[in-house]
Amino acid sequence: MGAGAVGCYVGGRLARVDGVEVVLVGRPWLREQVAASGLSLVDLAGREHSIRADELTVETSASSLAGCDVVLCCVKSGQTDEVGAGLAGVLGPDAVVVSLQNGVRNAERLRARLAGRVVLAGIVGFNVVARDGGGFRHTTVGALMVERTDEPRGARLVAAMRAAGLEAGMPSEIERHQWAKLLVNLSNAVSALSGAPTRDMVLRPGYRRIVAAVMGEGYRVLRAAGIRPASLRGIPVGWLPRLLRLPTPLVRLLARAQLKADPEARSSMFADLDRRRTTEVDDLNGEIVRLAERAGVEAPLNARLVQLIREAEVAGAGSPCLGPDAFWAALTGR
Repeated sequence: MGAGAVGCYVGGRLARVDGVEVVLVGRPWLREQVAASGLSLVDLAGREHSIRADELTVETSASSLAGCDVVLCCVKSGQTDEVGAGLAGVLGPDAVVVSLQNGVRNAERLRARLAGRVVLAGIVGFNVVARDGGGFRHTTVGALMVERTDEPRGARLVAAMRAAGLEAGMPSEIERHQWAKLLVNLSNAVSALSGAPTRDMVLRPGYRRIVAAVMGEGYRVLRAAGIRPASLRGIPVGWLPRLLRLPTPLVRLLARAQLKADPEARSSMFADLDRRRTTEVDDLNGEIVRLAERAGVEAPLNARLVQLIREAEVAGAGSPCLGPDAFWAALTGR
């Protein structure tokens, strides 16, 4: 449900697994594109996976999901309530819904709309970018995660993801992994406002200073709120701001070992600004701001990022493409 970049990539990969029937619910252009030339998916290693039109079904209405055993919800956070209400009138009582969305609240929102059904939190730990001509490219390293459950279809889904060649797991305490992902996703707003690829944000000192400051503030808020996020690929997330402040040659060595990012990789928030769509900043940086208020601390950098993104949304001109110095001044007033 919501076959954008992530939905098309994950759904397309699953469509090649024996015994898995995939329905993509997306916009009319997607149905036309798939009917004309199928799906073109490129994995992180650069291998192309061509999915024929007869290997999956593409529809534009949620009603087409009525017979599905498992529904992967891939819509933007701002659409969750509306989509949940729509699915409530479509899905059978035994359907399992998995939230493959950013933020930490979407599974809760879906549960409120889909009372009585199994709703599982999920995480997409990698980025996917849309390519010209309707293709989709996996651009950063990371795993798919699905909340641990006694419902057997959860384990079957993860097994199908692995059979499709995707890194996938069912961790315990998925909330800790969601908070770790949110901490990293605080940089999405930096990507959106700078227009810089992910590798540039890591390797250019000016952008790296901004990302380190924003993440460091977010981590301090989590600690004040008593939240212990999980490690990311073996690295405690509290180390990330300190690692980003290391000299560039050392960061380059670390990035070579830990960050496999395609040169095209940018955040989905950049794509939202570029396409004049409402972003998910309120469910990312805004989540830190609200958590800070409840914990009795401040989060001025994340609050300012929310404001800058809102201003860019209203302007409707895409990313302002702020350079490092101009960005730091806009963020801090210095």
